[in-house]
Amino acid sequence: MNIDVIAVGRIKEKYIQEGIKEYKKRLSSYCKLNIIEVSDEKVPDDSSDAQRERIRQVEGERIRARIKKGSYVIATDINGEELSSEQLARKLNDIIISGKSDLSIIIGGSLGLWDQLIESADMRLSFSKFTFPHQLFRLILLEQLYRCFKIIHAEPYHK
Repeated sequence: MNIDVIAVGRIKEKYIQEGIKEYKKRLSSYCKLNIIEVSDEKVPDDSSDAQRERIRQVEGERIRARIKKGSYVIATDINGEELSSEQLARKLNDIIISGKSDLSIIIGGSLGLWDQLIESADMRLSFSKFTFPHQLFRLILLEQLYRCFKIIHAEPYHK
């Protein structure tokens, strides 16, 4: 399976970069993982709702341009479905069994994802009602993908 994590912005924090590198290495046994970064827009402190929506749209169009045709798309969204690790593993396994070879998981910037991307996604997924920095969320996502593959393959996961 090919998994594209398409995210707004670059990871600047060294400790997050190291964690992402570690989980990319672990995931290489299970899938071909690509992390695709699209540039983010500056958000003025005094931005209006219209300006903020325009920023989400510009970032969203950048994300949409990187989604492979025919890919199963999961939009990360605080209002999406909350699943346990086991439920997410079953969902991932169902996607694999269905014959989809490409999965795109999209992560918005500091303002979240553009509504049109969320609405067009095959699935909306929430990791929590908590708000996470989008850089840290990328690491959390990779850890959960790794956990899912361990569950799918009935392999132990050391805590």
